[in-house]
Amino acid sequence: MKKTLFDKVWDSHVVKSIEDGPDVLFIDRHMVHEVTSPVAFLGLKKRGLPVLHPERTFATADHNTPTVNQHLPVADPLSRNQLKALEENAKNHGISYWGLGHKKNGIVHVVGPEYGITQPGATIVCGDSHTSTHGAFGAIAFGIGTSEVEMVLSTQCIMQPKPKKMLITINGKLNKGVTPKDVALFIISKLTTSGATGYFVEYAGEVFKHLTMEGRMTVCNLSIEMGARGGMIAPDEKTFEYIKNREFTPKAKAWDKAMTYWKTLYTDEGADFDTELIFDGSEIDPMITFGTNPGMGMSITKAIPNTKDIKGGAATYAKSLAYMGFSEGESMIGKSIDYVFIGSCTNGRIEDFRAFTSIIKGHKRASNVTAWLVPGSHKVLDAIKEEGLLEILENAEFQLREPGCSACLAMNDDKIPAGKYAVSTSNRNFEGRQGPGSRTLLASPLVAAAAAITGKITDPRTLI
Repeated sequence: MKKTLFDKVWDSHVVKSIEDGPDVLFIDRHMVHEVTSPVAFLGLKKRGLPVLHPERTFATADHNTPTVNQHLPVADPLSRNQLKALEENAKNHGISYWGLGHKKNGIVHVVGPEYGITQPGATIVCGDSHTSTHGAFGAIAFGIGTSEVEMVLSTQCIMQPKPKKMLITINGKLNKGVTPKDVALFIISKLTTSGATGYFVEYAGEVFKHLTMEGRMTVCNLSIEMGARGGMIAPDEKTFEYIKNREFTPKAKAWDKAMTYWKTLYTDEGADFDTELIFDGSEIDPMITFGTNPGMGMSITKAIPNTKDIKGGAATYAKSLAYMGFSEGESMIGKSIDYVFIGSCTNGRIEDFRAFTSIIKGHKRASNVTAWLVPGSHKVLDAIKEEGLLEILENAEFQLREPGCSACLAMNDDKIPAGKYAVSTSNRNFEGRQGPGSRTLLASPLVAAAAAITGKITDPRTLI
């Protein structure tokens, strides 16, 4: 029987199928952080249970971590307690723990691929929505809730209904200034935030084939923002080259054995999907959001849509525009902004900082802009310094922060003030997501860089 990539990975991990119910799925890698794990570990303690496979579990601190002065005690008591709890739980259960100050510390979905924890054909879960990032390697990766975190810790399995399958194909060549972030925002603008609900998405076609691994991670990261359970891309030579010789990848004969399996991970010709969508890559422009969910995005050069052209309720649309302080028919170009944030598990990798510095080189930060530049890991931080990007940033009057989730969800001190506009390379622009009353415009590192040096929304193509 012809199978999709998703079917091949899912079916090979089913421990038991429950009739008219979910599958019991074995989990290869479980990643935990300080926010969703404390209650799960407490549940284990109350039941007197150990972590079944500590060697398959990896812990890092990221959501609550400060991005300045990480060598000092964490000031916020809630953050400090959660970080301490993760450290103690990891120690008590023999789990690898990469806390503040550890050379491997960083955002969970950045460090996983960096150290080869993420591998093709694996099942990967984490108590975090954007676990879908790891699907870029041909893995089935999805976020889980606290009770499910406890289930995986204690059994290394999870009960899940098998999602439907969607294929999104984009062929053609991307235009100048169009990044993987723009591709993802374009897809979400077409599907809306609920268009892929109940599906696991496979991305295929020339556009994804030519993306780097970091670009593929950005696309898969944002799968959740159109309602999908996750997204994945078939592994290829780029994938294998990226993961080869990383700390947790197979070595020597084990590598050869793994490669034999990994090379079977593709969708068979003629395999069936429940839904198939096709787009033309040449139609994608640099994108920006104008509302309060990631589906409210458009080409940066177009006008904010009228209510009649929007799917959904008119009252909801009006409320969103009112919150943002925008009106139908307005152009986004030229709108003044206050903050720029580059970072997060969406765009906190070295390629994102390369893109950002390619625009700002030779310019200065606009006087009206506060910029938070937060690498996704210490590896990224080191690369920024080694490649000479830090010098470019400092010459342009930008300061680099320390790794962490930062202003993506504002669980630390990095909060956008009420009423202020932030061009953000993160993943969500909900009301208050980056701080109570904050107004978020999701965009690529190129758009963020253009805004940072002009102080307003600017088409980056004018600066390339």
